[in-house]
Amino acid sequence: MNQPIIQLLVLLAVAVFLILRLRNVLGTREGFEKKPVPMSERDSMPRREFEVIEGGPDKDITDHVEDGTPAAKALGAMKMAESGFNVSEFLGGARGAYEWILMAFERGELEEVRDFVSPEVYEALDGVVQARAAEGLTVEAEFVGVRETSLVGADFDRDTKEGEITVRFVGELAFAVRNAAGDVVEGNPGEIKRQRDVWTFAREFGSNDPNWRLVATGE
Repeated sequence: MNQPIIQLLVLLAVAVFLILRLRNVLGTREGFEKKPVPMSERDSMPRREFEVIEGGPDKDITDHVEDGTPAAKALGAMKMAESGFNVSEFLGGARGAYEWILMAFERGELEEVRDFVSPEVYEALDGVVQARAAEGLTVEAEFVGVRETSLVGADFDRDTKEGEITVRFVGELAFAVRNAAGDVVEGNPGEIKRQRDVWTFAREFGSNDPNWRLVATGE
């Protein structure tokens, strides 16, 4: 056998040896290796659907009272009784009602707010107004603003559908009380006074009357 043929056979043997070694090291495309799925088949394969779980604390409630408290449960019951009820919107309306009713009281013009306070509250406020008038006192008042509005309690009667919400206000106003001679006997026209009040509003849920009424006052 001539020399070139011998060299060719040696190279062929080396090549076969290397192929066998690589096969042992790298393995084959068998066993646990998955075959690629064509794009057309992927589109037709069933897809896993993930369920979106809704719920959790109502931020409109928990922004104002702690979750799980009696007040939070009462507010939740109000929402169930009337889907359009919103706590934050109520507090905005209560803030406006506070200024309106307070200034009507200071000016002695309670008739304009009669429909928005309970008969008991109206009687109490009117008694103060009448007493001032009997003593010849007049009040000069200017509302500056509300520094704080916070919800401090809520209650809901499931039988009568009546809900009550108690709100704390911190208002600022300048006022002076003058006697019949015009002398200042209380307050100072140029001094701003900070006043704290706790008012309770009530209404019947599901009724045609959307207005809340002031049913109790305190400090």
